[in-house]
Amino acid sequence: MPVTRTLEADVLRRQDPELAEILLGELDRQSTTLQLIAAENFSSPAVLSALGSPLANKYAEGYPGARHHGGCEIVDVAERLAVDRAKALFGAEHANVQSHSGSSAVLAAYAALLRPGDTVLALGLPYGGHLTHGSPANFSGRWFDFVGYGVDAETGLIDYEQVRTLARTHRPKAIVCGSIAYPRHIDYALFREVADEVGAYLIADAAHPIGLVAGGAAPSPVPYADVVCATTHKVLRGPRGGMILCGAELAERVDRAVFPFTQGGAQMHTIAAKAVAFGEAATPAFRLYAHQVVANARALAALLAAEGLVVTTGGTDTHLITADPAPLGVDGRTARGRLAAAGLVLDCCALPHGDARGLRLGTAAVTTQGMGEEEMATIASLLAGVLSGGTESQKARDQVRELTGRFLPYTG
Repeated sequence: MPVTRTLEADVLRRQDPELAEILLGELDRQSTTLQLIAAENFSSPAVLSALGSPLANKYAEGYPGARHHGGCEIVDVAERLAVDRAKALFGAEHANVQSHSGSSAVLAAYAALLRPGDTVLALGLPYGGHLTHGSPANFSGRWFDFVGYGVDAETGLIDYEQVRTLARTHRPKAIVCGSIAYPRHIDYALFREVADEVGAYLIADAAHPIGLVAGGAAPSPVPYADVVCATTHKVLRGPRGGMILCGAELAERVDRAVFPFTQGGAQMHTIAAKAVAFGEAATPAFRLYAHQVVANARALAALLAAEGLVVTTGGTDTHLITADPAPLGVDGRTARGRLAAAGLVLDCCALPHGDARGLRLGTAAVTTQGMGEEEMATIASLLAGVLSGGTESQKARDQVRELTGRFLPYTG
């Protein structure tokens, strides 16, 4: 069961009732609908308190002991605490906790290791690659020459032989492993082997699984990758932000790539909130949580398959599920809208080897609320009923309200 989470809004109600109503409206939305977006979670009140702390007032360009502004004695302590906790949590020699997002962490990793025009091998966007993995609309696709590897047409699993072949052919400066829609564990050791064979850096984009890594529910990329980029929200349950882990030999290059090359002043309130999240993730309770996230995802994947959806790769190893709703007579975009009207909030995603859009959902947030396999059965039934037309939207909405009413993310 989740720890009691209490929020207070009295000050904002008195000072700015208009904005207070907006914030309370969003809290009501989060509390009365099912949050199944794989990239979202509920941060603890302690994390939210750090975000709203006096550290938000402090300008602190630079790093602890080497700031460009005075009065940084206290925020230096906060950043060192976040760094030390991150290093201990993930077994890394160095951690940079200043990145504002996962994308800015990847940008800094590229800036540290690459030059414009370098060749990079990464998972193709149609197979779950991120925008920063070579999208022509993103800096990555404009500045670097990306080559995309894919997944096996039958299994949906990464085609590691193709990875090796493409690496030998193109001799990339860096290889990126990681995805926003791949539900299985990644073979980091094999990627390391391929990278060493062609003399490439290995960059792990672990934005999605890093929280599972912290809880011992997923393999860690830290022993294998030259640089690990991650977010601090998602399963990790921290504030929205990014971080970078690396070995001591790349520490200075990574730090200079974050500041001053790609960012200015650090967001010290967010860094403090990251420190809180790292501390929470080091507890036995978080370890139990991370394993329950995976158990719930596996149960939900099996239940959705039993309801008629086609679950890619046949299941999941993580918090994330991708599925094709076409057998229920609806495409991904239509399905997302229909489910949202019924109070089930999730995303669309590309499906491998086709132009159709599927559904991407995750179990991190509902597990934080205290839901287990029994509730996954209810969610699967609701989802399938709405998509097949067997359950009216309003009836499903009422059932969602009843379920979420028993598992509130916050109290007070």
